[in-house]
Amino acid sequence: MTVDAERLRRWRLALGEAADTSMVLGEADRRLDAALSAVYDVDEGPKGRGGLRGSAPRVSRWLGDIREFFPSSVVQVIQRDAFERLGLKRMLLEPEFLGALEADVHLVADLVALRAVMPDKTKATARLVIEKVVRELMARLEAKTVESVRGALDRSTRTTRPRPRDIDWPRTIRRNLQTYQPALGTLIAETLVGFQRNSRRARLEQVVLCIDQSGSMATSVVYASVFGAVLASIPALATRLVAFDTAVLDLTAELADPVDVLFGVQLGGGTDIARALGYCETLVTEPTRTHLILVSDLFEGGDDGPMLARAAALVERGVNIIALLALSDAGKPASCEPTARRLAALGVPVFACTPDLFPELMAAALRRQDIGAWAAARDITLARAQD
Repeated sequence: MTVDAERLRRWRLALGEAADTSMVLGEADRRLDAALSAVYDVDEGPKGRGGLRGSAPRVSRWLGDIREFFPSSVVQVIQRDAFERLGLKRMLLEPEFLGALEADVHLVADLVALRAVMPDKTKATARLVIEKVVRELMARLEAKTVESVRGALDRSTRTTRPRPRDIDWPRTIRRNLQTYQPALGTLIAETLVGFQRNSRRARLEQVVLCIDQSGSMATSVVYASVFGAVLASIPALATRLVAFDTAVLDLTAELADPVDVLFGVQLGGGTDIARALGYCETLVTEPTRTHLILVSDLFEGGDDGPMLARAAALVERGVNIIALLALSDAGKPASCEPTARRLAALGVPVFACTPDLFPELMAAALRRQDIGAWAAARDITLARAQD
């Protein structure tokens, strides 16, 4: 095929039938064109031409075609477009269709939202899909999170007067390299470095993940549930997970399995951040060792005055509050900017965070670093305080 012919072919596939239809497509290109046309060559109304409103077998064939022609990341984008443009969420109620989908965090969010209306046979398939995605997220995020958090905690619990069994020999050797005696072939350990043991329970750092489970926060709920399970596995942390809309649900008991957490949330409903912060306040036993991560777009259901008053009281007590407008891979999230500015005026850092940066964020929070400086060093835009 000549360069010009290839260029025309690409434009024909990109524009669909709106392009010059005189060009003859080969068999593979016709299948590719049909797969794209099923989603993108339709009107916005319910009676648009094309579409995938047929049976599950037809949709499954369509899924097979797009997986053949596109990489997984593009398949996920096309799936999401199909759900939005063609109303395919009803198809998630069919196990055959569900089993054929390319699973990702957005699909998990859809399944969680639809859980209440699923028949039992579909719930079993949905749980398998959710477990698969959660396992992939854990594999991607767990090691980095544990390493970052434990590193932050280790630095805060070091002592130069350790018991013999608690000496950290690698760090002790590095600390004393200047005392090396060439004639003796050894170094003199003038300063010991080790870990404290006494009153370990009293020194637990407390992390409270307070998650807005309104529909707009769906993917953030998925990621926060995974991170909650990871943090709960670290003995030096006392981790609590609280989900809220207009009601508050403590899911701490489910943290051993993030899939159970996700089956415990109910996406949708209103938002009462003040009530959620009020509940979190009852969990605080040592304010200066407590880190409250509020994951919310800050669209409070009523007046934001009570919410801001509770946040101010927690800050005054010494609780380390960080507000994440989103915990997802998406771009700039929709959020209530006036409330974000008022919260920032209280000294609370307010910004969106990607899952890959969350482990570093938690390490910085546990060290009580300046979160504003941490975010600025990573080109993260923080909400500015109200003038």
